[in-house]
Amino acid sequence: MKHYDIVIIGSGSVGIPLSYYCAKKGLSVCVLDREASWGRGQNRAAIGGIRATHSDAAKIRISQESIAIVSKLQGETGLDVEWKSGGYLFVAYDEEREKAFRELLVKQKAAGLGIDWIPPARVEELAPGINPSGLRGGTYSPGDGYASPLMTSTAFHRLAMEAGVEFHYREKVSGIVIENKRVVRLVTSQGDYHADLFVNAAGADAADIAGLAGIQVPVRPDCHEGGVTEPVERFMEPMLVDIRADGESGNYYFYQAETGQVVFCITPKPQIWGKDTDATSSFLPLVLRRMIELYPRLRNLKVRRTWRGLYPMTPDGFPIVSYPKEAANFLQAVGMCGQGFMLGPGLGKILAETFVAGASIDKPAGTTEYGFVFDQLSLYRGFSGMEMLK
Repeated sequence: MKHYDIVIIGSGSVGIPLSYYCAKKGLSVCVLDREASWGRGQNRAAIGGIRATHSDAAKIRISQESIAIVSKLQGETGLDVEWKSGGYLFVAYDEEREKAFRELLVKQKAAGLGIDWIPPARVEELAPGINPSGLRGGTYSPGDGYASPLMTSTAFHRLAMEAGVEFHYREKVSGIVIENKRVVRLVTSQGDYHADLFVNAAGADAADIAGLAGIQVPVRPDCHEGGVTEPVERFMEPMLVDIRADGESGNYYFYQAETGQVVFCITPKPQIWGKDTDATSSFLPLVLRRMIELYPRLRNLKVRRTWRGLYPMTPDGFPIVSYPKEAANFLQAVGMCGQGFMLGPGLGKILAETFVAGASIDKPAGTTEYGFVFDQLSLYRGFSGMEMLK
């Protein structure tokens, strides 16, 4: 029975980059997944946005690290992930949203985010053809961007393999044995695993995995759909986000990929809880109506494909990055709330640094500067409210 420094459950948006950065630190790493290959869970349903434009310091810091990593990936490794720094543009069409965005700017700038309010004329320069009626402006963060989820996960998987990470697929975790408040053995359909540290990065299955150890994590998946159009000549740069809600949906967002396609998604209202990943006939009429209202020139684009994935949600819209009291060596890196792709690289690098800096349940950040991340994303926080820019 082989012993590892770290065993990671889940080879997705968080698990793969985490494994790579741990291996780079000289740790022996094994990644387990019940699927046949990496990125077969919710990673393949991501639409590709990577933004540091959030409403709290922890997610801003993690995503800034992700942007720094992904934007340099091709230059440093030669692996193209179709990164484009097009920025994120949150538009405001009413006084309430303008006021909220302007107030949030104070907190965002204090956290080091490069963002500012821009007037309607500048919005129209960045997104020519946007509906000008009632447009009050928006917040624009030019450092944000987007990349191909498939190419990015493939790049990190290749790097992890080269760094010595072992990947074991088609292995379902069936048991977790705890003694003296530590995991001593992890049982799968193919055998047992021993490690100094175990990480739950199981996405939509996170609560089920934690439950095997008697740990309750408030992560519940809901269903979201996305789509992509045919490629056309470039006509816009930023990811456009409209957080207004109507009777059938919440926020929606779309961007033009580096290769010309428009990629889009919408938040259904009410939320659709569960693990159903079958695409529906109701998605396109809903999202296209709202997109065309905002951006009329989209009306003649042909949709190539739609799909459905899961957002592993927490009650307040923030992830959980925490060591539970029931098992001090079983880190929970879960509840990414549909933002695992943008948080994964940065979180992986940060966590790897804490592991080699003496992280423990009493001092989860070890000797690093990242204590505030664990404080804000603790399993034992109040879970009150909801992130404004979810």
